[in-house]
Amino acid sequence: MSKPQYITGLRSVEQLLASESAEVRRIFAEYQTANPRVQAIIQTARQAGIDVQAANRARLKQIGGEDRHQGVIAEIKRSTVMDESGLRSFVEEQLQEGRPLLLLALDGVQDPHNLGACMRTADAAGVDAIIVPRHGAAGLSPTVSKVAAGAAEQLPFVPVANLGRVIGWLADYGVRGLGTSDKADQSIYEADLNGSVVLVMGREHTGLSQGITSRCDQLVSLPMQGVVSSLNVSVATGICLYEIVRQRA
Repeated sequence: MSKPQYITGLRSVEQLLASESAEVRRIFAEYQTANPRVQAIIQTARQAGIDVQAANRARLKQIGGEDRHQGVIAEIKRSTVMDESGLRSFVEEQLQEGRPLLLLALDGVQDPHNLGACMRTADAAGVDAIIVPRHGAAGLSPTVSKVAAGAAEQLPFVPVANLGRVIGWLADYGVRGLGTSDKADQSIYEADLNGSVVLVMGREHTGLSQGITSRCDQLVSLPMQGVVSSLNVSVATGICLYEIVRQRA
């Protein structure tokens, strides 16, 4: 039996109940809550036939693994996680429809808050799927889902054994690997970002690994005008994604 997965926080659970992207198995809600938003979640869940269990704050912390659960947790079965084979089928189906793909690959992002923020921006920018290494990187968790504010239950999420190999076979389908590096000769604003692209963002503090860099078809940088030498990975991801969106508009 698979390990239960949990979504914490008011906004995340509200959006989860409003979507059909994941099967909600049960709701844990704070006992005798006076919060009208928690009360509304309880009512919505019961109307949908979802089991609702009362729990004190200590029990909610134990379930969700954090203090900031806001009085409600959803136990879910995700429908958005796919494996590498599923990604290949997804890519083939999307390209057969004749529209350009926009994928986001995160090369070892380890902070769940950064992953959640990247997912939230990716959803807003129309990313088709997020690809991450299965090992050595943050995976889906209550913290990620809370920061993502619903995006973690909407976006296809693909943990893979070898990110470089995936970028390689994506190129065979005409999906260009666009890597980010402060050593790149070209700014993202100078690059042609039309067509199918997988944007590849590096790990906090160290950037893209050498192996992943070698797999990218093109490297671009973000112009830095001040004293700081780099941006938070989620901020940089947002800038790059929306430049792609701007060029495609």
